[in-house]
Amino acid sequence: MKEYIFNIHDVVLLMTAAECLLLAVFQSILPTRARHDGRLLTAFLLIIAVSSGCTLLLWNDQFSLAPWFEQILLPYLLFASLLLKGPAIYLYVCSLTQQKLNLNQRHALHLLPTVIGLLCVAVFSISSNDLRLMPDAGQSLSATTIESIWDLASLVPFAYAIAALMRIRRYRHALKDEYSHFSETELHWLSALTWGVSIAWGWTMVVHVVAKFSSDVVADYMGIADNYLAFILINAFFAYSLTYAHQLLVTKPEEETRETISEEEPSEPAIEKVRNAMEGDQIYLKKNLNLEQFAERIDLPAKEVSAVINKHFGTNFFEFVNSYRVEAAKALLSDPDKTDMTVLDVLLESGFNSKSAFHRFFSRLVGMSPTEYRKRALAADE
Repeated sequence: MKEYIFNIHDVVLLMTAAECLLLAVFQSILPTRARHDGRLLTAFLLIIAVSSGCTLLLWNDQFSLAPWFEQILLPYLLFASLLLKGPAIYLYVCSLTQQKLNLNQRHALHLLPTVIGLLCVAVFSISSNDLRLMPDAGQSLSATTIESIWDLASLVPFAYAIAALMRIRRYRHALKDEYSHFSETELHWLSALTWGVSIAWGWTMVVHVVAKFSSDVVADYMGIADNYLAFILINAFFAYSLTYAHQLLVTKPEEETRETISEEEPSEPAIEKVRNAMEGDQIYLKKNLNLEQFAERIDLPAKEVSAVINKHFGTNFFEFVNSYRVEAAKALLSDPDKTDMTVLDVLLESGFNSKSAFHRFFSRLVGMSPTEYRKRALAADE
């Protein structure tokens, strides 16, 4: 009877590796962008391809490989890919959300866990057989050592996934400091995907822990589910990179943001310039206004404007500008001579350019919808 080389679960690993390679090639031939996100996504795809391929080779005993590759090189490739996928996804998220992400020597610190892992493999001469089987008394390597290396390989990616979520959280705050309007759709999708990675890699940690205390059957099924999650996430990330990633607004590097926060108390002339720009010039009526445009309009450094808004007015740029827009909208909605204006006309006239953003912000500040506010305001005037 003909023997099968792969079962259905092995096929998922094989498909993941093959698809990652194809997507990496496709990603590399896309038009070059100014940011590093394309190259970092390509690197992430290649790392996942190597990880899936090595996992398949390690646990499928139907392959006949050269001894030097299977016993010596395979553990290095496997642990390098497992330990690199965390930094790769974190730096990819950073490149999507940060302006001018210049990879430098400081970023080389992200390679430290990988270096430690590979040194362990080298120092303890770990082979593929050591990874497949728990060491016994006749082997030179202890079970504790192998488990520690596996612990590192499961913990590091999860820690980086959490760091990526924290980076997205900081990115949301940075957007509110620099823009008066931004789309939530792209940000929600990025958050959802990063949460998916965190859950998947958290599941990998759970599988690793459960494997120590449960039967091989339970651990195998949990590991198989882990492979399916990886396959789904890879497709989702590539689809996101094509559809939404290029629409994300970039923010200043965190170093510049920290410099802004550490500025001294703003001067009275600067405060007056900002106030006059809003109350006199009504600069908030300009759609898609951002901090740089605002600062240029009143001839002040952007970090000084930011300090005025943050420290004197006690808010961020997004809330500051849109609160004025809401007041302008309230004036239009309560004006008996403006009843012919639709809510869409009102939001556009007051500086908003998104119906959903206007309704969300108006309802939060006023406590009711624009339509309800107009009804009450006009009824009170009668």
